[in-house]
Amino acid sequence: MASRILKRSMMMKSTVESLRIAAAAASRHYASVAVGTDLVSAAPDVRLQKARTWDEGVSSKFSTTPLKELFKDKKVVIFGLPGAYTGVCSAQHVPSYKKNVDKFKAKGIDSVICVAVNDPYTLNAWAEKLEAKDAIEFYGDFDGSFHKSLDLEVDLSAALLGPRSHRWSAYVVDGKVKALNIESAPSEVKVSGADVILEQI
Repeated sequence: MASRILKRSMMMKSTVESLRIAAAAASRHYASVAVGTDLVSAAPDVRLQKARTWDEGVSSKFSTTPLKELFKDKKVVIFGLPGAYTGVCSAQHVPSYKKNVDKFKAKGIDSVICVAVNDPYTLNAWAEKLEAKDAIEFYGDFDGSFHKSLDLEVDLSAALLGPRSHRWSAYVVDGKVKALNIESAPSEVKVSGADVILEQI
């Protein structure tokens, strides 16, 4: 009995240590993206994938969306997160934007966008589960190319997630970053939630 308890204790410590290592890996050198960056120019060949069902993907011939279409002549709030169905993303990050969407609209924001290193079908199911599709536009960065271009990728293999995105948010006008917030660890929502960026608009 004592040996089983000791074994469980050691396993728990190992799990905590893995998560600590993942967080440490995310204690980052700061991204190449910064206030003033033109996102379209920084990632000129990148196209994102709007969240949708598989059948919608087939009927659209697996269409993708160029960044210019998302940002040109628009005021946009965009936030990135490690992945669909993960704890902090589901419980804190997305809900903070969902409940504040009317405040964003009152400030003249044309769209609130969530982007994650996921395929668009997983993102679609997750957005429906969170009942957030009417408030937030969800886009997949299925191969991580968007986040790589901005130096916002992070290796979360210690949490069995592989290459993912840092947790971040930005206020973007006509493609140019006016405010940018990047968490020091992907498990935190200290600076990238809706309340912070509302004050920056």
